[in-house]
Amino acid sequence: MIVMVMDGQGGGIGAEIIKGLRQEPGAEMEILALGTNSTATSRMMKAGANKGATGENAIVRTCGKADVIIGPIAIIISNAMMGEVTPGMTEAVCSSNARKILIPLTQENVRIIGVNGEPLPHLVGQAVKAIKEM
Repeated sequence: MIVMVMDGQGGGIGAEIIKGLRQEPGAEMEILALGTNSTATSRMMKAGANKGATGENAIVRTCGKADVIIGPIAIIISNAMMGEVTPGMTEAVCSSNARKILIPLTQENVRIIGVNGEPLPHLVGQAVKAIKEM
C-alpha cells in the first residue's frame, strides 16, 4: 500500500501521522511525505517517511500513485495554510482515486459540525486505525 501524507507550514501534523503509522507492527506500506514547503517535507522525512518531495507538481503527480492520502482537512481547501495549498493541489487530492483520510484540524475560517474537538494524538490514532483496517 502506498500512503501519501500531505502537510504544510511546519509539517507537525504530517510528522505525527507518520510516527503513528510507523508504530504499527507488520504494516506493509510505503509512506510518501509530500510537503507544501521544504520545512514540512523535511520534518515528515525525519519522522520516518520512505520518500519525500515538495511543491505543487510533486503533490499533483503523487496523488495519482497513492492508495491512501492522509493529512489535515486543509489539504482539500484551496489557498489554505496561508496560501500554501494551491487550487491545483486541492484538485489533485480531491480528484485522486485514492482513499482520503482527513484530520479535522484547520486554522481556516471553516467549522465542521458534528466533529468533537479531540486532541491531535487521539485524531492521529483514529486515522492510523482506519488505515490499518484497509
